[in-house]
Amino acid sequence: MFEDREEAGDRLADAVAEVGPDRPLVLGLPRGGVPVADRVARRLGVPMDVTVVRKIPVPSSPETAIGATTAEGPPLFDQHALWMLGLSPGDLTTAVETAQAEARRRVDAYRGQEPAPQVAGRDVVVVDDGLATGMSAKAALSALREQGPASLMLAVPVGAPEAVRSLAELCDQVICPQTPVDFRAVSLWYRKFPQVDDDEVRQLLHRS
Repeated sequence: MFEDREEAGDRLADAVAEVGPDRPLVLGLPRGGVPVADRVARRLGVPMDVTVVRKIPVPSSPETAIGATTAEGPPLFDQHALWMLGLSPGDLTTAVETAQAEARRRVDAYRGQEPAPQVAGRDVVVVDDGLATGMSAKAALSALREQGPASLMLAVPVGAPEAVRSLAELCDQVICPQTPVDFRAVSLWYRKFPQVDDDEVRQLLHRS
C-alpha cells in the first residue's frame, strides 16, 4: 500500500526516471492524478501540466463509468459494458454532453487563457493515481496520440492487471509498479485517499 498520493508519486517517479525520458512533458489526469504527476515532474526536473478527461457514467448508476471523454470528444465507450447493459451510444447522449461540459469547465478553471502545452514531437508522460477500468486514461491517450507526440508513456502507481494490459496497445510504454490480482478499487491501495479539489490542482500547477 501507499501512504498517500505523494508517496505513490515518489515511488512512481523512481520507476519513470529509470526509463530516462529526455525532458518529457508530464501531464496529470485531474484531479487525483495531479499530486502524483507533481512528484514525477519534480523528480525529472520538468514542469507539469494537465490533460482533462471525464468519465461517462451509466444513467442508472452514476458511480459506474461506462466511458470517458475529453472536453471536445469524441467519447470512448466500453463496448462490452454497453452490450451487457443493453445500451447504445445514443442512450448516453445527455451523459456525454454533461461530461464534456464539466471537462471544459475544468480546462478553464485550471488553465484560464493559457494555451495548452504543445504535444507534437515531445516525449509525453501521462500520470494518474491508479487504473481501475482504464477508461479515463484511454480517452486521454487516444486524444494525445492524434497530436503527434514523439513517444507516449502512461505511468500509474497501481492498476488492475487487465486494464494495464489493454492500455499497453495505446501507448509506447506503461509503467505500473503494482498490478495486484485482487485490485478491486484504486482507493484500497492508499492509506490516505482524500478528494482532490480544484484549488489543490491550481496550486500544484502554479507551483510547477
